[in-house]
Amino acid sequence: MNARRARISLRTGDPSDARRLHALITAAQADGHLLPRTLPDITQHAARFVVAVRNRRVVGCAELAPLSAQVAEVRSLVVDRSARSVGVGSMIVEELRARARREGFEKLSAFTHAPGYFAPMGFSIVPHLWVTEKIHTDCVRCPQFRQCGQYAMVLPLESLHDEHETDHLLVARHA
Repeated sequence: MNARRARISLRTGDPSDARRLHALITAAQADGHLLPRTLPDITQHAARFVVAVRNRRVVGCAELAPLSAQVAEVRSLVVDRSARSVGVGSMIVEELRARARREGFEKLSAFTHAPGYFAPMGFSIVPHLWVTEKIHTDCVRCPQFRQCGQYAMVLPLESLHDEHETDHLLVARHA
């Protein structure tokens, strides 16, 4: 597993990736767990995507979508069937988490049919109303509004400043 995972590299998306990302997302929609994304939308937001690549082939992606100044969402997380079960999705989510922290977000959210996937990464199930930014941004326009069956999940983020301050305090205590 580690050998297969080691061959995966992550990078920031680019508009030239949009067609491949759109194809990956559209293929995953057949499972009924992703909302549709248009090619123009993906092209416009390509730089917000983390792209997983193996042998120059895109095998996974997800977008860090800002919902407000405080909350960002893991959106359109997809891993190609050929790359599943080796931790690619976790790698992508961890990179999105790091980016969200660097960009100053306080919370990272995910809306999912598979809460058991996100829970080991530190996400907790919360009432949808705790992520009003998502409801006002996307849910009210969704044809599945109030009947989607997704779980709202949130991961609180420590700011990089807080983490360095904590590290400094730990060093000071042990000195």
